[in-house]
Amino acid sequence: MTLRYLLDTNVVSEPLRSVPSQEVLHHMREHPTEIAIASVVWNELWYGCYRLPRSRKRAVIETYLKDVVAQSIPILSYDRRAALWHAEQRARLAQVGRPAPFADGQIAAIAVTNGLSLVTLNRDDYIAFQDLRLEDWL
Repeated sequence: MTLRYLLDTNVVSEPLRSVPSQEVLHHMREHPTEIAIASVVWNELWYGCYRLPRSRKRAVIETYLKDVVAQSIPILSYDRRAALWHAEQRARLAQVGRPAPFADGQIAAIAVTNGLSLVTLNRDDYIAFQDLRLEDWL
C-alpha cells in the first residue's frame, strides 16, 4: 500500500484518551499501511509526554509511543521541499493578516509535499493553508 494520510497529533493520541472515539480507532485500524505522521507530530507527542511527572500515565504514553507508534507508523521529515512550501504559505498568510502557528504550518507542509491528506480533529487550525486536503475521522 502507499501512504494516503498524515495524522495530526490529536489523532495519534486519540487511543490514549480515557474514552477514545471508536470512529477514529476504526479508521486507524482500517488504514494501517496508509498512515504516517510528521516529525513535528513525533516531537509534540514526546514533548507532551516529557512534561508529565513520572507516573503510570506517563509510562503508558511512553510504551504507546515506543511500541505502537514508532513500530508501526512511518515518520516523515520536514525537508527542503516542505520548508519552501511552508515559507510561501507563511508569507501569504502574513500578508493577509492571518499568521498560522509555526508547527501547524510544518505539519501542513509535510502533508502537501508528500501528496497526503491531513487527518485532524481541529480543521480550523489548518483551513487557511492552500492546496491542503483535510479529513476529519470523527
